[in-house]
Amino acid sequence: MRIVSLLPAATDIVVELGLGGQLVGRTHECDWPPEVVGPVPVVTSAEFDPDALTSREISEAVGGAAHQGSSLYTLDAELLAELKPDVVLTQDLCQVCAVSYGTVAESVRVRDGSGPRVISLEPRTLPDVLACVRRVGDVLGVGGTAARQVGAMEQRLADLRSRVAGRPRPRVAAVEWLDPLWPAGHWVPEQIRCAGGEPLLAAAGEHTAPVEWAALHQAAPEVVVLLPCGFPPERTVAEADLLTGHPLWGELPAVRHGEVWVLDGPAYYNRPGPRVVRGAEILAHVLHGIEPAEPVTDREARRLT
Repeated sequence: MRIVSLLPAATDIVVELGLGGQLVGRTHECDWPPEVVGPVPVVTSAEFDPDALTSREISEAVGGAAHQGSSLYTLDAELLAELKPDVVLTQDLCQVCAVSYGTVAESVRVRDGSGPRVISLEPRTLPDVLACVRRVGDVLGVGGTAARQVGAMEQRLADLRSRVAGRPRPRVAAVEWLDPLWPAGHWVPEQIRCAGGEPLLAAAGEHTAPVEWAALHQAAPEVVVLLPCGFPPERTVAEADLLTGHPLWGELPAVRHGEVWVLDGPAYYNRPGPRVVRGAEILAHVLHGIEPAEPVTDREARRLT
């Protein structure tokens, strides 16, 4: 089977299911696992270079506070046709995060009437993410493998909940964009709960919007985790002055007690793939000092100093 993944999380899933060798196309942001980066052709490109813009400029470029801009991705329809995929994995959850289902469907429909099967993944919650793994497994003919993988992930989450049971539950603000201030929704509040925390500013499954600084101040988080969408930890640290320079920053309990953490957003929180389970385990380490089977690295979680 020939598979094109137009979503980094879908690439994670395909490889997790043992089908990485059947990937014939990916996005320019599919960077995990590393072995897909070199040999798998790239069928998308960015409308602009995020590295050349500030967080505020990126937000405005993709639609500002309404978050309703066109996708950041351009699809190379000619290359997609040349790759002759049997299945194309995409999404329609966020119009600025990946090529949309509509764009892909139109591209393959125009090509001919017998094009590839286009699968749109729409997870909003943690159970949805696991259900997507099952669905992709079924579509790709490895339903048994997917069921076993999901079972293992569910067991890890159950073990994590057991390890944090009865502990104090710190109030946690997860920030997925620095300017404007944007709380992390969808599956992240559930990751926080699994890790023994109480999520603030967003509910499970919620597609969030920017908040005023007064809202963060009023929420009085005991822990702040910074996991900007698409930013590696190094860039988050480099742009932390967008937060630390605000007059209300020093009044947050989390800041006063040194509980502000930089996490790897793209790896464990922004993408609804198998690694969200590791993300919950990292959060348990941050909140309660619980060490998972594979120790947490400085790249995965570091205090903002």
